Amino acid sequence: MEFAWDFIVWCVICFSPILIRLLHRRKAGSYPPGPRGLPIVGNILDLAGAMPHRNIAKMKEKYGPVIGLKVGAVRTVAISSAKAAAVLFKNNDADFVDRAVLDCMKCHDLHKTLLGLAPYGTFWRVLKRIYTVDMMVVKRLNETVPVRRRCVDQMLAWIDEEALNPHPIEVGRFLYSTLFNIIASLVFSRDLLDPNSKEGTEFFEMVSQMMECAAKPNMSDAFPWLSRLDLQGVRRRMNHAAGEALRIASSYVKERMEEMSKEGVHNRPKDFLDVLIEFEGDGKDDLTKLSEHEIDILVLDAQFSYYS
Repeated sequence: MEFAWDFIVWCVICFSPILIRLLHRRKAGSYPPGPRGLPIVGNILDLAGAMPHRNIAKMKEKYGPVIGLKVGAVRTVAISSAKAAAVLFKNNDADFVDRAVLDCMKCHDLHKTLLGLAPYGTFWRVLKRIYTVDMMVVKRLNETVPVRRRCVDQMLAWIDEEALNPHPIEVGRFLYSTLFNIIASLVFSRDLLDPNSKEGTEFFEMVSQMMECAAKPNMSDAFPWLSRLDLQGVRRRMNHAAGEALRIASSYVKERMEEMSKEGVHNRPKDFLDVLIEFEGDGKDDLTKLSEHEIDILVLDAQFSYYS
């Protein structure tokens, strides 16, 4: 008698949803309560709409402040109260210290070096110390007042010039450009969005493309097994934009290294790029020096973070 393969196939098709639901129930006890998702897509439809955060806020009334969700194949938890967030980030910070990494952020090993994504460990602690001690301190911020004032004056001059044309002024575009120039001045001690700087304009465009890729919903993040296919082309676009931005950043870093190798170079205030190049470990950490590639990414990170 021939084996009834078609019968087995139809049985698998019919009973798979039941088996998936049973397995889901068995595992549900280890996750916070939340809306029951559909097979494969999970709770994606529950979050559909222009404001998914409002959908999550409504779930709080039924499931409480800690809500378990399944976005595609990825389980996640939504925290919707200050008290629950304090318990999570204050009392259990070591357990939840690592960040979820978007598929596109794995290009050029960005996720290993960016402060917001790097895994918790020696390297991350060194980065945090560099930012908090050498960058985000009151003394250093006070020293940047003239830089910020100059960039704002430049923005007002751009707006005055634009006002001579008979069309509406896009104030947002000028604000973004000014913020970009302020960060660039703090990092490189130069204006990148100078009309005569072709590389600066290209750098701005590449960083903007990187932000668009990072903000774009990507099927590879909800279904990790699809990452190799890159169905939406997000990783491909990020790989190109990040590669070009790193190329330009690397040219600035090399130029500064050559400048610092000469005598009499410290006739200007020290900027963030100087701090990164001159960094040396104190012997307590395994990290003694930052590699040139790591410096390139950290320089890019400073510009990348100005949007947030």
